[in-house]
Amino acid sequence: MAMGLVMLLSGAATVRSGGAEARQVGVQCGDTITESTRLTSDLSCPGTEVPALRVAGAGVILDLGGHTVRRVGPETGVSEGIRVSANSTVRNGTIRGFDQGYVVGGESLPSPERVGLFGLTFIDNTVAVYNRGGDTTLTVTDCRLIRNGSGLGSEQDASRGVFEVRSSFFLGNRQALSANSHSVDVVGSTFLQNETVIWCPDGHVSFTSSSIIQNTVVGDLRLGQFGYGACREASFVQTVLARNGSLAATDAPVWEPFDFVLRDSWVIENKGELLVRARTVDVQGNTWWRNGSGLSLADLPEYVPPALTGTVSGNHFLRNQGDGLRVLVPSTLTVSRSVALDNTGWGLQVPGVIDGGGNVARGNGAGDCAGVVCAAR
Repeated sequence: MAMGLVMLLSGAATVRSGGAEARQVGVQCGDTITESTRLTSDLSCPGTEVPALRVAGAGVILDLGGHTVRRVGPETGVSEGIRVSANSTVRNGTIRGFDQGYVVGGESLPSPERVGLFGLTFIDNTVAVYNRGGDTTLTVTDCRLIRNGSGLGSEQDASRGVFEVRSSFFLGNRQALSANSHSVDVVGSTFLQNETVIWCPDGHVSFTSSSIIQNTVVGDLRLGQFGYGACREASFVQTVLARNGSLAATDAPVWEPFDFVLRDSWVIENKGELLVRARTVDVQGNTWWRNGSGLSLADLPEYVPPALTGTVSGNHFLRNQGDGLRVLVPSTLTVSRSVALDNTGWGLQVPGVIDGGGNVARGNGAGDCAGVVCAAR
């Protein structure tokens, strides 16, 4: 098994520049950009409620030209780095030190339907990328989000949409991602040393071909936040979860999505167990190795919980402290082709499931199998 980790660790006017390619234009703090523009120098702007730059032209590309837009001096309001009010792209530079680094929506104008952020670095902002209002798809590609209070966030009860995260790097943020009335779709990205990677009070979250390593907490996915919230799906496919302090929040050590997907992933040397309460689970082709404990599955604490259903197949539970796999309620889960070796507790403790056959267990401290027949080979 090979794991690769690449670390990449830096008075208002209207500006117009014509043509298909952005021209290099002198830009000042407070300017409004209506056509494609490329900065020629850094901008150091005061922390007022006037955005450092505003993008107001449909289809505009604002190229920071490798320069930095930063807040200087004390804040006298909610400071904004770049505010966007039209479908557009901001790329190639650094946004630093604002209350909200990049802001979309929340104005009397219709909110943009789709915006792009490409090759940007966000450092030391309270919220790096913020959806303030409306329904917008934000595509974040090849970006670096470092030491922000929140990486991707949104206004409660005012915004909805999609965060598409591609090939990006999150380091040392208090909270990397928020799926609050949003879907968060992550592909090919790395999360390192964040306090919490994902908060999902009311939305969907998926990680594909990503690395989640050495974070304090991977996910806060508890049911019933705000009295109504539910993480509708939590999905991890071909993803590494390794050496994290906790998979679930310490004050609510459980994930409670409606649907839970974990496929072809590696769960390695994390502290504690992962307890998942869900309606459906699809757990196939994963390796659990030397974690504080293995995987426990149960139904959701709903008023009338539906029977837990789904598939647990082709997994390896190896040398975990505690049990390899536990199922805590009678269910219609099918458990098949799973291997449990040298766990300190039970190998497969799954009474009340459907035995799909092909399970193997040996060398487990409390016993090898309960609820399914296991071979010892």
